[in-house]
Amino acid sequence: MPQISAVSAGRFLEGLKLPAVKRGGFESAEEASAFDFDAFKTQATVVGSEVVSFVKGVSVERRQDIVNCALLAQLAADSKVKDRAKLIDWYDVYFDVLTNLGWVIQDKGFASYEEEANGLEAHEAILKVATVLLGASPTALAIVTSTIEAMKSMDADNPWITIFDRESRSAEAARFQIALAEQDANGQFMVSMMAFALKAEFTLTQVLFLKIRAENVSLKHRSGSVTINEDVLAGVRDKIRAKLIGRTSGFVDALDLD
Repeated sequence: MPQISAVSAGRFLEGLKLPAVKRGGFESAEEASAFDFDAFKTQATVVGSEVVSFVKGVSVERRQDIVNCALLAQLAADSKVKDRAKLIDWYDVYFDVLTNLGWVIQDKGFASYEEEANGLEAHEAILKVATVLLGASPTALAIVTSTIEAMKSMDADNPWITIFDRESRSAEAARFQIALAEQDANGQFMVSMMAFALKAEFTLTQVLFLKIRAENVSLKHRSGSVTINEDVLAGVRDKIRAKLIGRTSGFVDALDLD
């Protein structure tokens, strides 16, 4: 793949198609990124079908960048892949958008997971993957666990659950992402990402509480650590915000974890 730069990312954004605005939105690029972030807090945000946790110390600007990129990638995938049952096709577009915005993603392949998750509820399967990915960082694992536990305790009409459920599932298929953003000891901006694709032989309701049965549920996942080229992202930050005008309301909600 050609080297990604701020120039190439800008050109990519110019040609990127998004769905028509359907929900009430913000009126300016500044408002489109004005979420209630606090760099001194551990926070979590639901962004459509994605749940992102932020470790204390990650700057407000970086938190906004992650949310904006995640939402943009989802909207672009929604625009290109109309059939929500085509989960892997949707993810191909989703990861392609992130890559073109400076996210360095090593592996986009999915592995089957139904046997390992057999008998577990979906949230338990998520935490098993998180344990493998984040096991060397107890603090990071604890934050992801706290986020999932917080979602479990929410009422069905909570804005978090409403957004996540609406954007992640469709009839017998669901796809969702769990991510954690942190800054390492050298100041490197890192995102640990887990993506899940789920198909069942029955109509899905609340995804997090779905019982995984290998005989009638297909669950695939991919996970890994992702770095972000900050020079590229800084070069297109304003263009991403402008692209999201009128599209953010109803897709994003934040939660303090401490």
